[in-house]
Amino acid sequence: MSLLDIQNLSLAIGNRPILKDVDLAVAPGEVVGLVGESGSGKSMTAMTVMQLLPFTAKAAGSVRFDGIDILAATEDQMCALRGDDIGMVFQEPMTALNPVKTIGEQVAEGIRWHTKAGRAEAEERARKILDRVGLPEAKFPLTRYPHELSGGQRQRVVIAIACALKPKLLIADEPTTALDVVLQAQILDLLRDLVHENKMGLLLISHDLAVVTEMSDRITIMRHGEVMEAGETARTLSSQTHPYTRQLALASMHVPKRRPFFPLEGEMSPKATEGVASEGNVARSDIVSKMSSTAETPFPGRFAAISPPRGERTPLVSVENVSRLYPGRRTSFFGRSAPVHAVDDVSLSIAPAQSVALVGRSGCGKSTLARMILALDNPSAGAIRFRGEPISHRNEAELKPARRDMQVVFQDPYGSFDPRQSVEKLVAEPLHLLEKKPTPAERREMVAHALNEVGLGPADLDKYPHEFSGGQRQRLSIARAIITRPKLIVADEPVSALDVSIRAQILDLFADLNGRLGVAYLFITHDLTVARAITDEVLVMHEGRIVERGATKEILDRPQSEAAQALVAAAPDLHRAIARKIQEQG
Repeated sequence: MSLLDIQNLSLAIGNRPILKDVDLAVAPGEVVGLVGESGSGKSMTAMTVMQLLPFTAKAAGSVRFDGIDILAATEDQMCALRGDDIGMVFQEPMTALNPVKTIGEQVAEGIRWHTKAGRAEAEERARKILDRVGLPEAKFPLTRYPHELSGGQRQRVVIAIACALKPKLLIADEPTTALDVVLQAQILDLLRDLVHENKMGLLLISHDLAVVTEMSDRITIMRHGEVMEAGETARTLSSQTHPYTRQLALASMHVPKRRPFFPLEGEMSPKATEGVASEGNVARSDIVSKMSSTAETPFPGRFAAISPPRGERTPLVSVENVSRLYPGRRTSFFGRSAPVHAVDDVSLSIAPAQSVALVGRSGCGKSTLARMILALDNPSAGAIRFRGEPISHRNEAELKPARRDMQVVFQDPYGSFDPRQSVEKLVAEPLHLLEKKPTPAERREMVAHALNEVGLGPADLDKYPHEFSGGQRQRLSIARAIITRPKLIVADEPVSALDVSIRAQILDLFADLNGRLGVAYLFITHDLTVARAITDEVLVMHEGRIVERGATKEILDRPQSEAAQALVAAAPDLHRAIARKIQEQG
């Protein structure tokens, strides 16, 4: 008998159909994977089970949980089910947590509500479940607030809340998106243990086919609100009967084709570009007028098949013995705990047009180092140079040339835009860094060209962020980053929130821009498949230090340090996962 039984479920919001004739079942002790691209209806299926739908939503069909008709249940009945019998791990932990309540309060809240336990008992149970998800009280006291935790640590709190009462059914919507691969493996092991110990049903929603393959007994693949294929995980993914299943499998293992960068005439070296940079890119509007209207050949006829002159070996970025020290937490009115070494004596360099991955576990110092390279924070010791010039401890006027030539792509394409501004205004934001302010017509032309380069177009200029999918918003982020023709882009987990098909497209775009424009990249990531696909060199960071560095293939195929070995061993692999699942399921 199924714990969750969904039959012929259809859903519309207003006049817009979202789901059509969806069938899905989860038995006690079973893990079912729900896979598909953004907008396929995965999360809306989960929201229907939880009855957390918009007021204008209309559902038809049958959704039964443990014999209860969910679609006919009252709000009081659903309040009794949510958190007790049905737990849910939401995708975005920062919006799932209350910023003004401590993590201890938030985990204990559901325990007190459903069990009528006293404060002390609820806190003790909260302490135990937080310890089990990797947040021991010695390091993470119950008095901490969500903003004091990293993204991965906040996700662990959300998982603790969902699992605190050992629900019969757990719905996990992208539960490991924000986690490093080692912690991801630990959380998946925890979920697997809870399923076996409590005979809990688990509906695992993810865009990561390797993770779903490792975890699930059966898989359901959705597209455009409909089920494309469903069945035993091993059989479905090994046979790949449906074309869409094959498409997803190929996208999850996609490696972009990279081509060598040939510098533009006059852009062969940092010294050769000093005139353009120091003159405020006076010729940029002229360059734009010469650009092609297509993204394929933005500088027609101007690529010169020549190499940079010998002797021009100045690194684009040079980090020399950099450390960043933060004061310890206040322990009393007069005292603090020991200072925290977020970054400890780190040195590295990035050459022009080079693509470098900085990998490591959550909290190892990757983002702190990136902030210092972007001159958004100053090191406590050491020096950082960009194109040979120091950028630490400088005022904004002194940093303006560097700001123009380095840009950032953030992890969250949903939160990195002002929803009230049009695409033209959002993408044009970095243009204030140019010495010569473009006219409104020039600005619109430059934005239109940047959109062309990332696969969008002039028709999108007057739209707003909510009119785009997650992958399209990330393209907008990249368009904003390249509009000043930077020499360096720092990409902080740029594809972790995207499904596999969009991820493949974005990686292709990064590779294409590297080949056409010679943009150097620093990829901050915990996804080793991204590092393998797109970078030349890997730096492995652990507890604030670089513990291993080298060519990407060398590091990922033959890691030497314990930290690198742990990352490689924990990284999910679709081929390996399918083979293991076939062996398990016979």
